[in-house]
Amino acid sequence: MRASGILLPVTSLPSKYGIGCFSESAYEFVDQLKEAGQRFWQILPLGPTSFGDSPYQSFSTFAGNPYFISLEELIREGVLTEEECGAVDFGEDPGNVDYGKMYEGRFPLLRKAYERSDISKNPEFASFMEKNAYWVKDYAIFMAVKDLFEGASWDQWPEDIRKRWGYSMEYYQRELYYEIEFYEYIQFKFIEQWTRLKAYANERGIRIIGDIPIYVAYDSADVWAHPELFQFDENNLPVAVAGCPPDGFAADGQLWGNPLYRWDYHRQTGYAWWMQRLGYCYQLYDVVRIDHFRGFDEYFSIPYGETTAKNGHWEKGPGIEFFWRMKECLGEKEIIAEDLGYVTDSVRQLVRDSGFPGMKVLEFAFDSRDSGSANDYLPHNYIQNSIVYTGTHDNETLTGWFGSIRPEERKMVRNYLNNYRDSDKEIYWDMVCLAMGSVSKLCVIPIQDYLGYDNSARINKPSTIGTNWKWRLKKGEITEELLKRIRDLTMWYGRYYG
Repeated sequence: MRASGILLPVTSLPSKYGIGCFSESAYEFVDQLKEAGQRFWQILPLGPTSFGDSPYQSFSTFAGNPYFISLEELIREGVLTEEECGAVDFGEDPGNVDYGKMYEGRFPLLRKAYERSDISKNPEFASFMEKNAYWVKDYAIFMAVKDLFEGASWDQWPEDIRKRWGYSMEYYQRELYYEIEFYEYIQFKFIEQWTRLKAYANERGIRIIGDIPIYVAYDSADVWAHPELFQFDENNLPVAVAGCPPDGFAADGQLWGNPLYRWDYHRQTGYAWWMQRLGYCYQLYDVVRIDHFRGFDEYFSIPYGETTAKNGHWEKGPGIEFFWRMKECLGEKEIIAEDLGYVTDSVRQLVRDSGFPGMKVLEFAFDSRDSGSANDYLPHNYIQNSIVYTGTHDNETLTGWFGSIRPEERKMVRNYLNNYRDSDKEIYWDMVCLAMGSVSKLCVIPIQDYLGYDNSARINKPSTIGTNWKWRLKKGEITEELLKRIRDLTMWYGRYYG
């Protein structure tokens, strides 16, 4: 079945209180997807973010972002008032998230809501805690202790709690009882609201594509609670960390710093932690995109303490047996393999063996340094079992990209499109049509590319901090005229879902 969808992070939804969340605007966007004949809504990871605000560096791979909890819903419940929410400064620009003000303003409101909730007497909360105890208890105490030590990374905590000695865990659980329960309450509200939104989408035929990074953040509840899963020494410090080797774009490579998995240990346990992680993902999403899929084939290992990636080397990952195990435990599940970047023959083979669709990005197709007709990203080379994007959250917008590429590359684009118009003003529509018309079974377009926005609407510029993950739609920017045009295109190219 041919289908299409739209990429829009939850943070980028319009809303009243400073950031996109599970408010009325999210339900309106689902209705707009339906009206436009779309089948999928692709989002970015939903986890709580840390320094840099990246959803790919989260305090927990299981927990949800407290910012996504709808304050309007809490007002309707009676645990907050409109006056209290309206008195908080969430920033002046409705087109950008001010994360500093979000942190200062949202948590005091959520604490008020918790204090008024009488949550310990709620049987649904008790059921949530019982069902999710395997991750939520560790996350809640991790965050409570982190707050106690003014946000310090867990490796800076006193040795007793850093190493989770029994008496220490009991002490902090007792002393921080209400702080811990506050974080449990937040996760309960997150799941309650997200489950309702996802059900609303599914009832209207809209499926959710979630996104998970292959690695977890070093400063996370996952690493603190389960150091045995990672390549650590006897002091629970990393032996090696993740990254990418030097290339033409980064002379020093990329030093991500995420801890690497002890794949031998995971294999001995039947990949139990991973099966829990993925099983939980399929409670949240209908389809899962795995970021840096090639890490299952080979991963780049950089000695801990290095300041660049120059001295790293490749190691073998678990390979196809990981996905055989996944099928045994979870059954047939839909995965999108993020196979971008430098792809080796063994990675291509793993993608083929898994049966998962890989990704095709149009912006990668017109690089004058790789102008041959065999370029994997040129649409005439696509296979049906693939997902085509004009660009991803890490790329420039189509309009921004077309304005930034070399003149000879713009000529390549026009030639490929057979477009010899005098004006390039709406060439982004031609690119959207190119993606829609491809053989790929699914076409996903970032909403900015339908709107023709320049790079001021870019979501993320990798290897930079301070300006990313901020862009937001303003109310009314998705018009009835735009929805009709998207619907018409979707019908013309056989991707319509009514």
